[in-house]
Amino acid sequence: MSSYYLEWLNLLGRWAHMITGIAWVGASFYFVWLDNHLLEPVSEQDREKGVAGEVWSVHGGGFYHAQKYQVSPQTLPSTLHWFKWEAYTTLISGVFLLALIYWYGAEIYLIDPAVMALPKAVAILIGVLVLPLGWLIYDQLCKSTLRKNDLHLGIAMFLVLVVIAFALCQVFSGRGAFMHFGAMLGTIMVANVFFVIIPGQKDLVAAKIAGRSPDPQHGINGKQRSVHNTYFTLPVLLVMISNHYAMTYTHEWNWLILIGLSLFGALIRVYFVQRHKGKGSPLLLLAAALILAAIIAALAPSQAPSQAPSQTDRQSAVNHSHGGVGAGAAGSGSETETDSEANGIQATPVTFASVSGIVMERCAGCHALKPTYPGFYAPPQGLVLDNDENIRAQMLKIYQQSVATKAMPIGNVTGMLDEERELIGRWYSANP
Repeated sequence: MSSYYLEWLNLLGRWAHMITGIAWVGASFYFVWLDNHLLEPVSEQDREKGVAGEVWSVHGGGFYHAQKYQVSPQTLPSTLHWFKWEAYTTLISGVFLLALIYWYGAEIYLIDPAVMALPKAVAILIGVLVLPLGWLIYDQLCKSTLRKNDLHLGIAMFLVLVVIAFALCQVFSGRGAFMHFGAMLGTIMVANVFFVIIPGQKDLVAAKIAGRSPDPQHGINGKQRSVHNTYFTLPVLLVMISNHYAMTYTHEWNWLILIGLSLFGALIRVYFVQRHKGKGSPLLLLAAALILAAIIAALAPSQAPSQAPSQTDRQSAVNHSHGGVGAGAAGSGSETETDSEANGIQATPVTFASVSGIVMERCAGCHALKPTYPGFYAPPQGLVLDNDENIRAQMLKIYQQSVATKAMPIGNVTGMLDEERELIGRWYSANP
């Protein structure tokens, strides 16, 4: 498929996913807030009609009066609004993007030979299967005896997520593992709506139409799954934007960072849900802050530029250069080479020409005004590295992405060597 059309499909898919996701999360957050702010109905007549709680609010210049029934109203209204398509279209657009980027382009975004050299078909199959797998395990846990204790259920699900996060990071690229983990959580959320919440609501409506007493268990189950969904929301959002931050998914302990980010998001959401009820515990915020601090501390060393190269480093750079990496470019460029004797061997600093040659060979195929690498219609993130001026201007980003995190080239599709990364690192350290 033409890279031009892929770009448009990517853009349209992201728009749809963003719009429907905002609509779904907004409605979900509002109803959780509403549920937790209901007060006893003031009117005795409302209580007799089965109203369990009510809340008055003001927004957009108008007053609103919302009421919730214990089970259902005595008579169904002629117009009843349902909230489901926001969730369904978010999943549809999300899977579309997953297929377009991570499955169609699996050799670039999903498979990392340094992690596991998977055949493309196998990688796609694993990616497809992990989505329903998460739901099946979660659903069985919710139907087990654990459902009677929210804390025990939460601990069990957390342990399952730890195992899945670890497993994904052992078979996929870090970026692909993070995205599939988030997509799995999103699938669980939508499956809750499709298999539990909406069927329960339909049965309540059918019972009223048939003149039979509705089963209150549907409301109990729906409320439980709805609360679970709101706890999953922030972890999903955090993971979904992680692809912009290579320092997270390229880390040696990326699976632990993935779990840490998810737990951080969940604790923040738990705090706000409790706060709705007037019970928000500062300990939740403290725990979330400690987790975030631990993640930042773990990531910081890998992002900090190394110290200026020692004499030994300079000699090593010479050996690499003479071994073919950037060979022929040594002695050119704006830097002035200085010769020094180290154990009788002439040491030569890494030149910018050597670095430029590496970037042009390994990076410019994608990062050019007109990329030559298949599947790219425009330079990713608008970053152009096809001339010395641009390379100099973007040296910090080049260092961070190719040396500090080794996130680029993505999936190492151009085969950048460790020796080449070391040369870039040594030049940057000497010329920050």
